Amino acid sequence: MSDEKKKNLPPESQQYQDFQSKREVKRPILKNCIKAFLVGGFICFIGQIITTFYIYFFHFTEKTAGNPTTATLIFITMLLTGFGFYDRIGQFSGAGSAVPVTGFGNAVISAAIEYRTEGFILGVGGNMLKLAGPVIVYGVFAAFVIALIKTILIQWGGL
Repeated sequence: MSDEKKKNLPPESQQYQDFQSKREVKRPILKNCIKAFLVGGFICFIGQIITTFYIYFFHFTEKTAGNPTTATLIFITMLLTGFGFYDRIGQFSGAGSAVPVTGFGNAVISAAIEYRTEGFILGVGGNMLKLAGPVIVYGVFAAFVIALIKTILIQWGGL
């Protein structure tokens, strides 16, 4: 808490804030960042291996191999989440497993697993996109706005 906010607190609250700050567990931020970087990088490395696989064995181009690679990564994440392994990866790496597209797959399947006892329609179907739905809507809206700005700039001769 900043010193300016501490001045406005009653003496009891200020004493408690001092007591709490002395006993607060310090988080290993650098260690967490390194773990997130390594795990996220490893996930991207796996994605590059999958892309190379699609290029050499199925004769995709570099441009067209992205979509099946993304789908494969999401499918692998869903399997790992279903078996409970991806949760351990997430606990170890934090944002390193949540930021790549695999975090999307994990969010979707976790909600489906959590609500499966309520049935396939209302449980799984109704709650599967509870977290991922707003992300999809925001992504589509952001893509629309960016495409609109690009179109306007191209029409004005800016690009």
